[in-house]
Amino acid sequence: MKSAPRHPERIAFVASSKPEAHQAMKFLRRRYGIIDESDADVIVALGGDGLMLETLRRHMEDGIPVFGLNQGTVGFLMNEYKEADLPDRIAAAKASVIHPLLMTSHQINGQIHQQVAINEVSLLRQTHQTARLRIFVDEAERLREIICDGVMVATPAGSTAYNLSAHGPILPLGCGLLALTPISVFRPRRWRGALLRHESEVMFEVLDPDLRPVAVSADSQEVRNVSQVRIKEDRTRSMVMLFDPDRSLDERILAEQFAQ
Repeated sequence: MKSAPRHPERIAFVASSKPEAHQAMKFLRRRYGIIDESDADVIVALGGDGLMLETLRRHMEDGIPVFGLNQGTVGFLMNEYKEADLPDRIAAAKASVIHPLLMTSHQINGQIHQQVAINEVSLLRQTHQTARLRIFVDEAERLREIICDGVMVATPAGSTAYNLSAHGPILPLGCGLLALTPISVFRPRRWRGALLRHESEVMFEVLDPDLRPVAVSADSQEVRNVSQVRIKEDRTRSMVMLFDPDRSLDERILAEQFAQ
């Protein structure tokens, strides 16, 4: 796995579909050159968090560091867009290493799928009927039945995204935890989720999958009509995000916990 380069000479640029992102990429390529992603010391992603996740996923096996420049809407995973002194910024950047979740889902028709998620794996009801789920942690049954709109397992990197909007906890990077967060719980009413060690394996069994169909998404990759879902952290894969020293991902997660 590659770490933050001391002074990158080969910088590849990728952009989202937004016109302003493409315009920025053209300018930066004229200024710093055109390099193929596979030959780069670092990849600069011009867009929003969606592009950052897409780029990290594409380079999950080779571990090429990604430095994001915000040309999107939210940009929690991105740095401020500036055109000057880009190699020096990258050389001074702080690296955050994250590991994805590996999700194995079984459909009611018997098909099995595997996807990886950087932010979260979420199960959601497909119709007006609430989902009925059974939850196991490391093969031990922890909830015989939960009736809800859905439930998710979030990484620290993803804890400030969908997880936070569902009132889940914010997790600092390196804390060694995963967030198990329910979405609109009907029963049991007082259950608000759990914090799990990062090596835990979570299994969801869908009760009444024909009457109450459930879909599962690993970030944006969706599988519908599932009967069982297993989730665990994949320590064999590592991804490196680069951040300006004064706006590291650790600092952003900490600041989010004190947001007014």
